[in-house]
Amino acid sequence: MITISDTAMKEIITEVEEKDIQDMALRVAIIGRGPGGFRYSLGFVPMTDIRSDDNVIEVGELKVLIDPESAPNLEGASLVYNQDRFRRGFQFDNPNPLWKDPTSQSVQEVIDKEINPGLAMHRGFVTLLEVKDNIAYISFGGGCQGCGLIDVTMKQGVEVTIREAVPQIKQVLDTTDHTGGTNPYHQPGE
Repeated sequence: MITISDTAMKEIITEVEEKDIQDMALRVAIIGRGPGGFRYSLGFVPMTDIRSDDNVIEVGELKVLIDPESAPNLEGASLVYNQDRFRRGFQFDNPNPLWKDPTSQSVQEVIDKEINPGLAMHRGFVTLLEVKDNIAYISFGGGCQGCGLIDVTMKQGVEVTIREAVPQIKQVLDTTDHTGGTNPYHQPGE
């Protein structure tokens, strides 16, 4: 399933000892997909939170819990702890593809290689949520969330680019709550 490196295990044990965490398990989950790969959740939960369908891995005295939805995408992954001059923290090394469906994978590649590099100039990005019935469901973030020009970006940029590159996609739907944007690149009404 998932392996935990010695350095990661040492940091986990240090955390348990420093915070005097007793009767806790470590829950690992994939909580979504985003620019650059899977988004993970890693945290301690009470032992009473172990669900009957959890995959339970024992690493020494530590129980690691993985929900059944995350398990297939964590197969062969490893949790490491990195510390250098620029960053410090846990990191997942995961060999699994973001998408098993070839259409979804093709859309993700277009987003990663063509769309997000351009949107990054405006502090924005697009996340592919899913592809269902030849419809790509996306969400905007960063400077694109709440941007006054989002309709133009969506219809003349993102949708055109995806549909030209992946012809089986018939529609691209934006699921973003644009009222929740905190730092739009263009203020609404500009």
